[in-house]
Amino acid sequence: MTWVVTGGAGYIGSHVVRAFADEGIDTIVLDDMNSGRASFVPSGVEIVNGSITDPVLMAGVLGREGIEGVVHVAALKYAGVSVREPLDSFRVNVEGTRVLLQACLDSGVRNVVFSSSAAVFGTPDTDLVTEETPKNPESPYGESKLIGEWMLRDVARAAELNGEPPFRHTSLRYFNVVGSGVPTVYDASPHNLFPILLAAVTEGRTPTVFGEDYNTPDGSCVRDYIHVSDVASAHVAAARALAAGSPVSPAYNLGRGEGVSVKEIIGAVADVIGRPVPYDVGARRPGDPDRIVTSGAKAEAELGWQATRDLREMVASAWEAWNLAAAEGTARLG
Repeated sequence: MTWVVTGGAGYIGSHVVRAFADEGIDTIVLDDMNSGRASFVPSGVEIVNGSITDPVLMAGVLGREGIEGVVHVAALKYAGVSVREPLDSFRVNVEGTRVLLQACLDSGVRNVVFSSSAAVFGTPDTDLVTEETPKNPESPYGESKLIGEWMLRDVARAAELNGEPPFRHTSLRYFNVVGSGVPTVYDASPHNLFPILLAAVTEGRTPTVFGEDYNTPDGSCVRDYIHVSDVASAHVAAARALAAGSPVSPAYNLGRGEGVSVKEIIGAVADVIGRPVPYDVGARRPGDPDRIVTSGAKAEAELGWQATRDLREMVASAWEAWNLAAAEGTARLG
């Protein structure tokens, strides 16, 4: 049986594809290459170039024989950009998800693992975010992810009310995904801390810490960082549970339950590369909360999943991948 991975040529999606391959599960990648790269996809995996907003394309891919489910990673993912361009986020993340779900129903595909986000919580007023923490997204991106979760819930409810086969789904809410599972795949986001920091180091620039007066031990923001390979393995665990008909919750938070500050990340990078990383201090960015940390306990208990990679492995693997791309002249943000 085969799983379709939308956005499977991106940083996270391609790691998901590799995790499935490691478990002997076939995949088809569907990606419009807006931010994906064919070079990130393992050799031998089929790539369908196109958008989730295209109903004809989606029907054709999901209508193939032997499709067991969908891992839906494709999205416009930058929260700050979504504030300036909200309709684009809703067009791709909401309408694209609706098109995908309609194609699933029409093709009899009844298993969906949805790529959600910690952005559904906004700025939570709690030291530890759980699945039950109130949802208060503060950007169109976060809103679009929460709407995606609602759409899955409502499609499943309708299937039950209509006496149809169960529509099985779960949403995986990523927190701060970093690192690399293979040296040839790296995070190219121009908005994420790791690639911004590593790009500055390789280019001889001084990175900026935005604010050092937060209510944290060293004054810089604290976040829950998780290795991308751990995130990818959670998708395999979720897909297996859905396909087996095992009980699953509507959503799982993916994190390590450990807060790490921006200054601690810079210190870890300095330790890995073997030299100091000087930095400037700038003003706070509007809307940045002091601390956001979650727990992966629910996913561990119900899916048998656990984050196993520590901060040094996150930094070292990210540095290896970025440094290799920089040496080859292919490293670029965006």
